[in-house]
Amino acid sequence: MGSLPRVPGTIIAVKARQVLDSRGNPTVEAEVLTTSSVGRASVPSGASTGTHEAVELRDGDEKRFHGKGVLKAVHNVNEKIGPRLKGLDSGDQQKIDRLMIGLDGTANKGKIGANAILAVSMASARAAANSEPKSLFSHLREARNYTLPVPMMNVINGGEHAGNELAIQEFLIEPVGAKSCTEAIRMGSEVYQSLKSVLISKYGRSAINVGDEGGFAPPLRMTRDALSALAEAIHKSGHGGKVRMGVDAAASTFYDEKSEHYRIDGKELKSDRLEDYYVSLKDEYDLLTIEDPFHEEAFDAFASLTKRVGRGTQVIGDDIYVTNVKRMRKGIEKEATNAVLIKLNQIGTVSETEEAIELAQKAKWSVAVSHRSGETEDPFIAHLATAFASEFIKTGAPARGERVAKYNELLRIEEELGSKALYAGRKF
Repeated sequence: MGSLPRVPGTIIAVKARQVLDSRGNPTVEAEVLTTSSVGRASVPSGASTGTHEAVELRDGDEKRFHGKGVLKAVHNVNEKIGPRLKGLDSGDQQKIDRLMIGLDGTANKGKIGANAILAVSMASARAAANSEPKSLFSHLREARNYTLPVPMMNVINGGEHAGNELAIQEFLIEPVGAKSCTEAIRMGSEVYQSLKSVLISKYGRSAINVGDEGGFAPPLRMTRDALSALAEAIHKSGHGGKVRMGVDAAASTFYDEKSEHYRIDGKELKSDRLEDYYVSLKDEYDLLTIEDPFHEEAFDAFASLTKRVGRGTQVIGDDIYVTNVKRMRKGIEKEATNAVLIKLNQIGTVSETEEAIELAQKAKWSVAVSHRSGETEDPFIAHLATAFASEFIKTGAPARGERVAKYNELLRIEEELGSKALYAGRKF
């Protein structure tokens, strides 16, 4: 008696390997082979990480990659996850992810590793899309029309992403006045090039060295100096009134827990005075977004700022939520923010990420799908942002291949969608 025919999309093998991210550190890449397709995915790694994030499993062997190897995570994919997924439908994302979560058995995915689990989760989604076959964004969520996100381009790096003295980690441009995502990417690139000439003229050629996310890392200390340079570049590019600005403070990185002060711009500020400072920056520079303005447990401080500026400014929670629905529910209850940053590797599976997005949208929060500072060339987040009509995508400056890969994928997606493509900038 012959074997039964295998259903298209059935998983027949799972394989992982160690590859390098954009900082030259190891990360996990996985391949899911089905009866009709192959899906491949690689996971990023953060520098400014929240303490409540899912655990990235590292080898700790100082003789190899200074302890940052991921061969243990690769082994867990090949020997623990792979055998258990054989025979499953690659399109059953919930079942696949639940099985891996159950295999790990910890609250933070620390046993098998969130990097191992997420690589397989993403690769399964891509394999399922290839089996159908359809574009990844339409596999993740079917819709009549799709809305492409506003690019949040980190064009000046500070904090953990650069070697300068800026406390604020990211200074962003956001081309909300564009008519399409394609035009927004063009505008962002033109502002970036204008900023390059502004920084050279003010601070010399060393000012255009770039940080982890492709943004310039000029020798600045003061927040207003960075914002003023951005404002000048926007004007010089001819996009005044169409490109807004934002900041990612990543305030946990300059918060002193003992003194309960924030060290910024040569000052030590208590929470209420820092709030006043953000409000003054918002008024002076018409900031569209303020991300992580306080440390990751400061729900009440977030809520106070949101109450003051939330009508016209998106107060975004990243480290405070870490794409975790339990923490997001607390934020919703306290009205801590009106927006959330979504990072796949903070939570560790595609289905849990989708759950977090849907919770945010139910609460009428804006959503910003984000990269990490240690990225790969995988453009998965361009599809995730499109699939779920994310208002923003945060994926660095229009420079460095691992950042540009996401922007180029958005160009392809918008071309594919044609008249079915909307642009989120119209909301702002």
